[in-house]
Amino acid sequence: MQPVQNILRSPFTLLVPALAILTIVFGIPIVQLFLESVNAPTFNLQNYYSFVGQSANIRILIQTLEISTVATIICVLIGYPTAYLIASAPKKTRVVLIVLVVIPYLTSDLARTYSWVVILGDAGLINSVLTDLGLISGPLPLIYNRVAVYVGMVHIMLPMIILPLLSVMTSINGSLIAAAKSMGARPSTAFWRIYFPLSMPGVRSGTLLVFVLCLGFYVTPTALGGLGDAMLSTSIAAQASTGFSMATISASSFVLLAIAVIVLATFGLNPAGSRKVEFKQRTGWFSRMTFLNCIKGYANEIAVESRAKNWPSQVHRVQSDRRFSKIAGWTILVLVVFYLLFPSIVVVVMSFSDGHTLQFPPPGLSLQWYRSFFTDPTWYGTALLSIKIGLAVSILATVAGTLAAFGLSRIAPGVRNIMTMAILTPIIIPVIVVGVASYFGLANLGLIGTETGIVLTHTVGAIGYVVVIVSATLVDFDKQLVRAANSMKARPLAAFMKVTLPIIRPAIVGSALFAFIHSFGEVVITSFVSGYSVQTLPLKMWNNIRNEIDPTVAAVASLLTLLPIIWMIALYIMWWRAGQRAQSAIVKSEV
Repeated sequence: MQPVQNILRSPFTLLVPALAILTIVFGIPIVQLFLESVNAPTFNLQNYYSFVGQSANIRILIQTLEISTVATIICVLIGYPTAYLIASAPKKTRVVLIVLVVIPYLTSDLARTYSWVVILGDAGLINSVLTDLGLISGPLPLIYNRVAVYVGMVHIMLPMIILPLLSVMTSINGSLIAAAKSMGARPSTAFWRIYFPLSMPGVRSGTLLVFVLCLGFYVTPTALGGLGDAMLSTSIAAQASTGFSMATISASSFVLLAIAVIVLATFGLNPAGSRKVEFKQRTGWFSRMTFLNCIKGYANEIAVESRAKNWPSQVHRVQSDRRFSKIAGWTILVLVVFYLLFPSIVVVVMSFSDGHTLQFPPPGLSLQWYRSFFTDPTWYGTALLSIKIGLAVSILATVAGTLAAFGLSRIAPGVRNIMTMAILTPIIIPVIVVGVASYFGLANLGLIGTETGIVLTHTVGAIGYVVVIVSATLVDFDKQLVRAANSMKARPLAAFMKVTLPIIRPAIVGSALFAFIHSFGEVVITSFVSGYSVQTLPLKMWNNIRNEIDPTVAAVASLLTLLPIIWMIALYIMWWRAGQRAQSAIVKSEV
């Protein structure tokens, strides 16, 4: 009996539910996918030779790398100053700005892509305004080109790089910059020599995440790009929808996966955001020129002494000379927030139009498109199905992910990092590869075209979000509280229910909401495993966008946009009530 109890109490036992789902739905199928790509059991590289031998594949692969690289660079160039300005803002302003960044991050990618279709289309917002002003006689080609693809991809990925940067920048000790300035360093020198190196973990994590996720983009390039802007994921989806030659699809998928793995292995994605930064002495060509170096060093010593003497007066004087930088900073923030939120606002406003087509501004207000949504069984039926699947995914992923987070918190750091990366793999690698592997997994189980199959595939990714959120809370959890309960003869389950669960409940509820949002907006993986018998709301919306622009889609996109806002308000109320209860408990204990 004692060995059984030891097994049940082992932290690895808590990982079993999450790893079992991950292994059956994704792990084993990805191995099968690899074996299929090398023609097992004969084992040859014929499929890869065929892939490389077709010039169209090479062109699409290079195009995929080019689009992903350019989109990532744009995200870094916009995201870094945005994150810096948010991190430098006062606390209350910072919270508001973070919420404004998080809202589009939680909004469905499909809804955001649809917003750009509405804005950039031939009859879209920009062309309509320019035509009404008499500036153009015909529509400008704003959509179905490479620029439109970049606009849509950067809009989706920008929060993905701002948030990791913020987590690092807000933890940088501001006294280090002040100390550098007090020793005579210029503000620019203090930034480049102190602040920028300390922020590099966030830059590295955000850049890698954005680049790898861009590799698997499917919906946005398909909706906004032209025929010459196809990415490898688009090619894989096209192969799956036409011939479904698994050998060809598996080879293409593993080429994409290999690029992602090589990039992650080379630069080392670190979700924990290690802040060990080595400050290196400059050894550029200029510093190696002895004579010029002596002059530069002497001049710098004089300037440093002067700046160090003037630093106290600069700290206390009226900062009128910084007014321009503040105006420039706020201008950048306003433009970025406008870029992130304006497309969704346009769609929400247009969804209330009383016209027969989408117009901005609407000629009149009406709820006709919402009536169309709630009275058409093909629309509200798919919405109810998506809610049903989302709730099932939320429950399953929350239970398995929370247990896994507890298990990870109790095992050695080395094993923990490996297991964490394994659980997070489905949300780190290109989503199109997850879709293909999940198709293999569900085909093995006979669950293609079933609601159970869709729930399992969505759960694979949702578990990763739950583990990240609950693990972050457990890092700050005081384990002495549990030991104190145990010392008072409380059983492990009683200690968990009475001590641990009330403290981490907000994180569990928040992770459940994230799991629901992840499932409710998923379309790429669902398109692979749903068959023709199950159609979720995002899938119907995606088919509608590709085949016809029904204005009812605007109402659907508005509902998908408002969903994360409702969740965030619910979370805020829950955390606020938890804080009130904690304060009441402290007051009672003091009395």
